[in-house]
Amino acid sequence: MLAHEDRSWRGRLRAREASERRSLPRGRLVEFVRLIFVTLFAAAGYTVATRVSRSPSETLAYVVLGTSTGFVLGGVLGRQTATAVRSMEEELRKVPAAEIVAGVGGLIAGLAVAALLSVPVFRLPPLVAWTTVAFTYVTLGSAGFRIGRTKHEELFGLIGMKPRASGAPEKIFVVDTSALIDGRILDLVATGFLSGDLLLHTAVLRELQTIADSSDPRRRARGRRGLDAVGELKRAATVEVHLIEDDDGSDVDAVLVRVARERGASLVTTDHNLSKVAEAVGVPVPRLNDLAAAFRLPIGIGDAIEVRLVKQGREAGQAVGYLDDGTMVVVEAAGEQIGSDAPIVVRNVIKTATGRMVFANLQ
Repeated sequence: MLAHEDRSWRGRLRAREASERRSLPRGRLVEFVRLIFVTLFAAAGYTVATRVSRSPSETLAYVVLGTSTGFVLGGVLGRQTATAVRSMEEELRKVPAAEIVAGVGGLIAGLAVAALLSVPVFRLPPLVAWTTVAFTYVTLGSAGFRIGRTKHEELFGLIGMKPRASGAPEKIFVVDTSALIDGRILDLVATGFLSGDLLLHTAVLRELQTIADSSDPRRRARGRRGLDAVGELKRAATVEVHLIEDDDGSDVDAVLVRVARERGASLVTTDHNLSKVAEAVGVPVPRLNDLAAAFRLPIGIGDAIEVRLVKQGREAGQAVGYLDDGTMVVVEAAGEQIGSDAPIVVRNVIKTATGRMVFANLQ
């Protein structure tokens, strides 16, 4: 058993050493650093040889010694440099480009202020002056970089620009007409849940325009609310709205699902059937109804409200209306009130797969 454990331990050790050898940074950067060190140390060996050696063989020995030393040190420092560059690259990938640009601008501003403050310092003794100047440059440069990164949105806003949102795959969303009409997407953007790139298809805009031009006043109001939501999203600082002009004559829902699938995006919709179709083909669908429930105005039992009844319900005498956010309201014994605004009293609120449903009686 001990022999088996010893072999297992040795096997893990060899695997780790092999992994470390494979992970050693190689490439042009390492060889370039090594070439620089080889050249420098070879030149240093030749310089020393011309001063102390008395024969060509000794000169050659010094040059070979310098070249060998440069080769070894260049390889070590080259790998360290490549590792540092790779780590910096990985860290910079996590930082949005807008933050980097604003941080560099803050760094330049900090160094400029440090340069102005350093002018009178040079009247002090040299040791004190250079120490104070170095401290000032490091402190103000670091502070400027941090302030620029932290306040990048405000700084870009001062010059009338909006930093582009990050385009990571998990931050790309395709927006459906129902989500724009619903209006709660603005609350989710304001809270930071939806951030990144929002893809808006031209078919969605045409559908919103058709709804906004409807002769039905309530339908027209819903369409205009959707168009207003598009305008608010374009002005939001945490998202970037991209217009997609890809009209192949297909159904709007099918086009949105296809676009989301091809681009690895999530589909934002409140349409229950569309969300099921999207999930069936592997397109992520954020649970907008669940996530936005907290932003909806609470309606409790006993509340008196007014709603316009638009159609008959399933049961005899029932009438159905809708709140501004699309919540269905079923009113008992209100069949004669269809087509008018009726004062009602809420008697029950239930949660469904598509949101909430309100049951009420005439007041």
